[in-house]
Amino acid sequence: MITRKIYRSLLFLLMGIIFAGCTNRSEKSVSNPITYSNPLSVAFGDPFILSAADGKYYMYGTGGTAKGFVAYSSDNLVDWHPEGEVYSGNQPDSWTVKNYWAPEVYETNGKYYMFFSADWKENPTGELENFRIGVAVADKPTGPFLEISDKPLLDPGYPIIDANILQHDGKTYLYYSRCCYKHPVESEVAQWAREQNLYKEIEESWVYGVEISDDFTAVIGEPVLLLQPPTTMDDPQTEWESRSVTAGEVNRRWTEGSFAFPYEGKIYMMYSANFFGGEHYAVGYAVSDDPLGPFVKAANNPVLEKNTGKGGEVTGTGHNMIFWSKNDQKMYAVYHGRTRQTGDERVVFIDEVQIDDQGLLTVDGPTTTEKEL
Repeated sequence: MITRKIYRSLLFLLMGIIFAGCTNRSEKSVSNPITYSNPLSVAFGDPFILSAADGKYYMYGTGGTAKGFVAYSSDNLVDWHPEGEVYSGNQPDSWTVKNYWAPEVYETNGKYYMFFSADWKENPTGELENFRIGVAVADKPTGPFLEISDKPLLDPGYPIIDANILQHDGKTYLYYSRCCYKHPVESEVAQWAREQNLYKEIEESWVYGVEISDDFTAVIGEPVLLLQPPTTMDDPQTEWESRSVTAGEVNRRWTEGSFAFPYEGKIYMMYSANFFGGEHYAVGYAVSDDPLGPFVKAANNPVLEKNTGKGGEVTGTGHNMIFWSKNDQKMYAVYHGRTRQTGDERVVFIDEVQIDDQGLLTVDGPTTTEKEL
């Protein structure tokens, strides 16, 4: 027979065991945080991460298949599982033909919408760059994604890439980059290049924004020019945005790979400048009160660039996007870059992003040392 005294002793013993177990588990979680080091084990250009409603992260990007896109999934942002091809443009009714770039996937009303760039098969004048933007939809983040139309979302009359979507205050906005192709622009930088006998002309890409319907099928109004390379030599942004020209690398200046997101009543737009295939590819940002501008470039640009001048090994950092951790405690940038080991192959990096009380955005990268998520 168990007496009251013995019962109390057993109860205290059991509570002690439970408390000790909880303490051990807590100490274990604190002492064993998730760590990682860049680059990740994914060879993508233009990476995009979707934090999906099923609790997983999904990564999409340029590469992995010839005529479409593949995806990876992860529970922790460190270990990535290949999900195979999720979209194929190799279909008889597709408007696309080649060069599948920069997919971004958005979850809306239980569906998954992929925005992407590709060469349009309608090309009567034989343009070398005939990129347009399309939309595909799926029931799952792993696809299959099927095009919602047999033609691009819009045709502004020039090649466009790098679609990005912002849903803000009940409206939906599309951002894209006009390609440099056949777009020479006069500026003091172009004049300098001629005087240096580098190039006769400098072509530029510009970022535009336009409202679109909430079902992603139609454009509302006319596109608005939002960002372009600086025109004067004394502009504080000119030096870093013109490095591919001043280094004699190529006769083009880019403003591309835009990604817009709201923060504390402002719209932040990150963008990439310089040759995407070279070492000078870098990221800056601009801020606006309105999704369609005007946007003002930040004084602390670039916020992400090669680190070889500081003893590092990373170059070609660019085409980033921003996402939050599942607990909404941390903001991250995912982007591609290159290292000495990876050579010309683009690989994926993730680094933390901070925005201070003054609205100043910084990226803790590029890093290659081990750190906590």
